[in-house]
Amino acid sequence: MSLLVVITSYRAKGLTLDCLKSLEGEVKANPGMRVGICDNGNEDDTAQYLESAIRENGWQEWCYLRTVMPNRGFSGGNNVILREALTGGDVPAYFLLLNADTIVHPGTIRYLLEMADQKKKVGIFGPCLVDGNGVPQTSCFRFISPVSEMIRAAKSGPVTRLLSNWEVPMHPLPATAIEPDWVSFACALIRKEVFFDIGVLDEGYFLYFDDVDYCRSARKAGWGILHAPDVRVVHLEGQSNVVPEYAKKRKRRPAYWYVSRSWYFSKFYGKAGLVAANLMWIFGRAVSLLREMLGNKQPHVCEAEWLDNWKGLFLRVKPRVALTPN
Repeated sequence: MSLLVVITSYRAKGLTLDCLKSLEGEVKANPGMRVGICDNGNEDDTAQYLESAIRENGWQEWCYLRTVMPNRGFSGGNNVILREALTGGDVPAYFLLLNADTIVHPGTIRYLLEMADQKKKVGIFGPCLVDGNGVPQTSCFRFISPVSEMIRAAKSGPVTRLLSNWEVPMHPLPATAIEPDWVSFACALIRKEVFFDIGVLDEGYFLYFDDVDYCRSARKAGWGILHAPDVRVVHLEGQSNVVPEYAKKRKRRPAYWYVSRSWYFSKFYGKAGLVAANLMWIFGRAVSLLREMLGNKQPHVCEAEWLDNWKGLFLRVKPRVALTPN
């Protein structure tokens, strides 16, 4: 059973090497497994660093590197490896999209492949992600919607309970396998048939919202999405990406986050849906602002978020990128 692990590396050469070390035993345990890395717009010595590591560790038979410039984002970087593999002569049966900031425990790959072999109608499988201390992270979700934007901005227990069917993170964390709306692409196993059905990742997303988009398109094409909590992958979130830290400190997020958000809402809800999502966010923010004034609470939204939500309003959404680009 052939599998290609796809890793996009941007300013994460040390993390990428640690990830590769965790995959070495998995390669030996799973014949037919290979790893493709996209050196995604790095202007330092990342390519030389990783090439040397591959050579010195004797990984040439199962690991290879492709370099692109400039940085193409998560979707574009992954697509460099995906397109080459999907249009070649011997297409792998499965692809594992894997963040550079992950560590894969022994047996993880075999577990996911065996589950995929049993559940033929499921196209995308996601494990439970945990932090460096083994604490589970939310890694299965409901679709992002205009209503969920109000929940996010309000951050109010009564509002969340009232609209719980629209809350994006699924709580409590499931103890058994479930079919959520979407799973995190920090680690996701995808059948090759899914790519043949709906294409590669949408490069309208530079970073973020790409996973919910792809799962949504896969569901529309008839594929199931499965979250498998029995298998766990370490995700060192925030070590290769500034957005989680910015959100935690309520600093202004990079523009690409908001452009990706607008791209998602425009694509699945139309421009009217994007406007509705922004208005719902404003309504939710009014709720949280009132709570802050009355309860002396600290704000939880990012700086200038009310304004940045409108970035990308006038972008024209294009069809998903095909396997072979125009």
